[in-house]
Formats: sequence, C-alpha cells, structure tokens
Amino acid sequence: MNVEGQIDWRTKGFWWPGPAVDAADFAAAGHHLFSAAFTWPILVVRRTAIERNIRTLADFCARHGLAFAPHGKTTMAPSLIAAQLAAGAWGVTVATASQALAVRAMGVPRVVLANQLLDPTPLRWAAGETEHGFDFLFQVDSTSGVSVAADALRTAPGDRPLRVLVELGYPGGRTGCRTLAELADVAAAVHAAPRLDLAGVAAYEGGLPERAHVAAFLDRVREATRDLAERGLLPAEAVVAAGGSAYFDLVAERLAGQWLPGHRLTTVLRSGAYVAHDDGFYRLRSPFRHVPDQGFLEAAIEVWAQVLSTPEDGLAVVGMGKRDVPYDEGLPEAAWVRRTDGTLVPAHGLRVTRVNDHHGFLATAGTAPVRPGDLIGFGISHPCTAFDKWRAIPVVDDDRVVTDVLQTYF
Repeated sequence: MNVEGQIDWRTKGFWWPGPAVDAADFAAAGHHLFSAAFTWPILVVRRTAIERNIRTLADFCARHGLAFAPHGKTTMAPSLIAAQLAAGAWGVTVATASQALAVRAMGVPRVVLANQLLDPTPLRWAAGETEHGFDFLFQVDSTSGVSVAADALRTAPGDRPLRVLVELGYPGGRTGCRTLAELADVAAAVHAAPRLDLAGVAAYEGGLPERAHVAAFLDRVREATRDLAERGLLPAEAVVAAGGSAYFDLVAERLAGQWLPGHRLTTVLRSGAYVAHDDGFYRLRSPFRHVPDQGFLEAAIEVWAQVLSTPEDGLAVVGMGKRDVPYDEGLPEAAWVRRTDGTLVPAHGLRVTRVNDHHGFLATAGTAPVRPGDLIGFGISHPCTAFDKWRAIPVVDDDRVVTDVLQTYF
C-alpha cells in the first residue's frame, strides 16, 4: 500500500519529537508496536484481518451477483479504498459532499452519495466532473430536492446529466420517501427534470431492529422498483442500491439477480463497517452468523491504552477516552493485558463501564488485577466512529510489527 504524509510531533499516538519522517520511511523501518516509537493510547489495525475482510465481502458479492460500492465513510483511507477497488468494487459510497470531493481526489471513478444533495456548489462541481468521465449518483427523497438539483444544474458546465436514485425509507427511519405513491411522485419529478437522469432506487435497512422487518422492507423496495418500471420511469439499465454491514445476506437474498422484466438490473451493496468489523455491535450482528458457510469477518482494530491509576478496590483508570475510541454503539472491550515486563495475558474480569474525554473507567473484578503502567489492549464497537479519531494509523502484522501507516481524510 502507498502511504503519504509525515510523522512528527503532530501525529497522535506516535512518539516522534525530532525531525519529521515520511510515513513510508517510518513504515519501512519495521517498528514494533511496543517500541519507543509510540505512546498511549494508540489505535492500530491488523493487516491480515483487513485483507481477509476485503477478500471475504468481495467474494460474497461476486458469488451473489452483487455490485459492490463499499461505504468510504468508515475509513476515508486512500490505501484501503484502493484495496477495495482492486478487489473488484464497482464504486465507492460516501455520506457527504466533502467525502465525495475527497474520494474523487483519490482517483475513485464512480461514487454513490447516499444522501440527498441540496448544496448547489457541489452539484455544479459534480456536473463538471461528469463531463470528464466521473460517474456520480446521488439520492433524492422529495420533489423539493429535485427542484434544488435542477435549479443548480441550469448554470453548471457541460450538458451531461447527473444520475439520481430515488430513496425509499420507512416510518421512524432516517431519510427516504415513506410511501410508494410519494416515491413515484419524486421519480416522476426526476424523470421530467433537465440534466437529471433517474437511475433507480436506493434504500437503507440498517436501522431496522429485526431480520423479519428487514426482509419485509427489502421486499417493499423490490415492489417499489417494479412499480416505477411499470410506470415507464426507469431506464433499461437500472440500479437498486441498499445494504449496510448488518443485513447484507438479506440484501443478496431479496434483491440480487435479474428480477425486473425488461430491464438489466445492477444491485449495489454499500456495506462499510465490514472492512474492519469489530468486537461489539457488528460482531453480534454479522450476517455470517446466519450464513456461516458464506465466510466470516474478523475484528481488525486494537486500541492500546495505559493504566494510569488504581485509586480504589475494583477500579482502574486508563488513558483512553471519547477522543480515542467509539462509544456510540457500545464501549470498548478489554482483550489483553501487557505487564510492564512484557508478559501478555488475557484480560479476564476487566470491563469498561464509562469513558470521559481522556479517561476510561474499568471494573477490575477478576483474577488478573492490573497495576499502573500496564498496557491494556481493547477491541472496539462500531468502526465507523473509530477511524475519524486518528489521522495516522499503524498497520501491524500478526507479531505487531508495523508494516504500513494509513492516512485518513475526514
């Protein structure tokens, strides 16, 4: 993988008080994680797990006839996005206009913006890039959104249209039309608008609580797509886009294949968190728990933090907090204790109970008490809010020797 940037005093988790060094040279030096080149806390990713996860979902999509546009918001790391494209990804999904600009600068040829785009400046930028071969798709869920886009493009360079996906949602969910009739109205508005081409239908099922609800919603997406086709609104080459990292097996089951008469259908999966997986939220929700013969994902992220204090019985305080680890979908889970003499033992009986800005509170009931100076290795829950806290992330091999440095751009 290519690395870029420099390591110096500004680089969180690295201990480099002297002159700056290129990240590529740093990676080539083969520093060990527990060497003097790092301080605590530090987030690292394990190379073998990342590589395995990328291969696993690429193989899953190929096996089920799915196009894959992994969600770039998870890592915003050029080298990982390049690896996903090299593994056969159809494109890259993003959540914001600034992320679209970033991945376009990384050389990504096709981007799906999985939101309604209402800012005229990025819309006109996308139109200009489309003139140079960029394939850009964005979502709408209202006729107002269609009007904003159409108005912005009246003064945009060139004449090539932007491709639009109409989004179907569900009550209480995130974005998306709530009824099929509303979706049809929005689709008709796109179809009639200059400089906009209706490409297909988008949906996001990840916020639903149970698999039965997800299956029913995906069936509704299928029904909506057929309805738009029967109304003559969809092109001959139509797109249906769905899928997070919790239910992609159901997306394959319900939406893959050529089920739209008179149209060639591309079903796009947009999973993102899979690339790093986790030891919490997605470990419990991985689709491979339901289809184990289809593969497995492995948690790739470790966070190492130092025990700062053991001020009372049953409590240890570590130097790891909200600025370092995710806490929105569960707290980190202690996995290893590294004693000050280098001994590594399982972290039995250690449980994170809460985190402040820079401190984590651990209940220490168990047979492996910790002491100030010990290091604790944690798994995290929800990788999508982990990478954004670190601008440079060491990639380590199975012996925890650094082989690369990821740069992130959030």
